[in-house]
Amino acid sequence: LSTVEQVGALADQLSLIADELHQRVKAEIEQDRDRPPSATRQAALRALFDNELVLRQRANSLYADAAGLIVASLGKPQAHLAELTAAAAEKIRKIAVIKDITGLVAGVLALAGAAATGQPAPIILALEKIKHQLEALDAHKAKKPA
Repeated sequence: LSTVEQVGALADQLSLIADELHQRVKAEIEQDRDRPPSATRQAALRALFDNELVLRQRANSLYADAAGLIVASLGKPQAHLAELTAAAAEKIRKIAVIKDITGLVAGVLALAGAAATGQPAPIILALEKIKHQLEALDAHKAKKPA
């Protein structure tokens, strides 16, 4: 379950199981149309219905959380990612010499590609590349005479 797709596939499977369970409960209720079900049977059908609801809730939670699982697995807070990308955007906007932008843009492109893979290691490497590029640009700017 290391990618959004895998988490989504599990959620799909849980939803399918819930659908099948719902159909089964409906069929069982239809069988009891002519006579009231026993207390034991009614409790069993109610338990199956409750299980269907739990499966749907868990599937919905997986769908909702799937996108966040990749970032959460990085061990880096989302705020850190937002700060680095905002700083990169600001540097790109303000850097006067075009050759100084090249490395930073390469880091941002690496981040975009890494995020699409769903793998934490390339995302972390891309974030580190952006961080180092920002530091290098700041150091380069500090060395220039005023």
